[in-house]
Amino acid sequence: MSWSWSIQPISSLVTRSALAKPATRLYPAERRTPYARTRGHIEFRIDTCNFCTICAHKCPTQAIQVSKLDKTWAIDHSRCILCSICVEDCREGCITLSPLPCPPMRAKEVLTFRQEHTPPPARETVTVAPPEGERRARE
Repeated sequence: MSWSWSIQPISSLVTRSALAKPATRLYPAERRTPYARTRGHIEFRIDTCNFCTICAHKCPTQAIQVSKLDKTWAIDHSRCILCSICVEDCREGCITLSPLPCPPMRAKEVLTFRQEHTPPPARETVTVAPPEGERRARE
């Protein structure tokens, strides 16, 4: 029985592969810059939201849940299709579409944001003296 393979082509292939630059990126160390108009993930700023619920009503997959009473805003990234309808319809501009990719999900998670209620500042009672003409009329 004779082998048709020679050891020389295999060894040269192994040597070239060992000495050459890798064909892929070393992912955690080297990250690719996103392409123009890449849809990454939805970002939300709760400090400017007035909880009008427009984004929740316009979302075609119902990935966004908003509660006016509890002052909460939640998004389920596993249901979001990144259509950016919520970004376009948000009057306050608190929802944006980031080009950076969302970190990988290991399980289904719903991100919930809650705005803490801050009571309005206490008003000082100021007594104002009536104008001079009215003060003389009373006396």
